[in-house]
Amino acid sequence: MAKFRFVHNNINVLDLKKSLYFYNEALGLSEVRRIAPEDGSFVIVYLSDGSSEHQLELTWLRDWERPYNLGDNEFHLAFRTDDYEAAHKKHAEMGCICYENPKMGIYFINDPDGYWLEVLPTR
Repeated sequence: MAKFRFVHNNINVLDLKKSLYFYNEALGLSEVRRIAPEDGSFVIVYLSDGSSEHQLELTWLRDWERPYNLGDNEFHLAFRTDDYEAAHKKHAEMGCICYENPKMGIYFINDPDGYWLEVLPTR
């Protein structure tokens, strides 16, 4: 059987500049590659945490004008942090914490498009 490995996850975003700022400010992700055709119909930006091979692909579509339908929003990406308390403090200051589960020791933040991102401590 062929072997597979994770490469990236894609999410579509309404305001690319706002999303790039959020992912850098909230999670330290930075742009590593960009695809932008001459006609300007879309832009794809790949973000990296600088330590894993897995990337987050943000896709902006020029002609998309309404918020994306996230369904029941059960889909999420998870990030592990080496300083959970500092991360929680920063996200609280940013006002992006949308759900906390103290018993499990986790919380979730919302990106500008409403996607949920889970924050986990190093265990």
